[in-house]
Amino acid sequence: MENTLKIGMAQISPIWLNKSKTIEKLKSYIEKAGKEACELIVFGEGLLPGYPFWLSITNGSAFNSSVQKEIHAHYIRNAIQIENGELDEICDLARKNKLAIYLGIIERAKDRGGHSLYCSLVFINANGEIKSVHRKLQPTYEERLAWSPGDGNGLRVHSIKQFSVGGLNCWENWMPLARTALYGQGENLHIAVWPGSEHNTSDITRFIAKESRSFVVSVSGLMKIEDFPQDMPHSNLIVQNAPKILANGGSCIAGPDGEWIIPPASGTEELITATIDHQKVLEERQNFDPAGHYSRPDVTKLTINRERQSTIQIIDETK
Repeated sequence: MENTLKIGMAQISPIWLNKSKTIEKLKSYIEKAGKEACELIVFGEGLLPGYPFWLSITNGSAFNSSVQKEIHAHYIRNAIQIENGELDEICDLARKNKLAIYLGIIERAKDRGGHSLYCSLVFINANGEIKSVHRKLQPTYEERLAWSPGDGNGLRVHSIKQFSVGGLNCWENWMPLARTALYGQGENLHIAVWPGSEHNTSDITRFIAKESRSFVVSVSGLMKIEDFPQDMPHSNLIVQNAPKILANGGSCIAGPDGEWIIPPASGTEELITATIDHQKVLEERQNFDPAGHYSRPDVTKLTINRERQSTIQIIDETK
């Protein structure tokens, strides 16, 4: 049915800071979603290869620290270079299983020199094509010690059947203008990805749904102290300072009326599925539409710069 969409929320932990093993785990969940006839699967923020949990528990702001440098170098080595084909296997599985994917990655972007990291949300369509890479506009607090600020290039929506789908990373979902950028492009299915924890998803998910009169899918990761590998730099120091649970999930779905379809699910590693109906969007837009009949572009208007930012522009000699 063109008006319905089956969604899978992969609430899982990474094989932390190991990109090859995490990719294998992601592939198994994509295959599982395909077998369950999902048409879209969503993974949490920075899941490949993992969120920088060490920063807040190992004095990440210490300047010129050999500990922080060595952990960061390990992080860079396990980040994803899309240009080198490191998502090709995932794209192949999207095509094979005929489902779209939203995937949170740590990106080592070649167009910014290849040594700095970006928290990126990648959209892969059901043909296995990467259609957008949204780099988080503003890393939050200690995240700025590991991630660079992104740009507007990935502020885009994509068609899946009757739905127009867009997505933001974590606290970007609190940024009114970032949300507005997607609403104005016709978004009616909003994807919000998080590193984990119900305290992040329990309020904002329903608020965005009610504000936008759209479906909102929040997907979070999981992380427990036993998920820290022992074969990485300074693992003993990380484990020594870590709480037992660093991310407890909280994945959920709210409908265009702001009510729960799936309330926040905590603690369990699983593929959570639900089928949503586009008809509900049309019904709720009857009395409120933030980019349509309830907007006043003659009074307030947003300008979006979607140019991919770089420090250089190369103009080669023509022959």
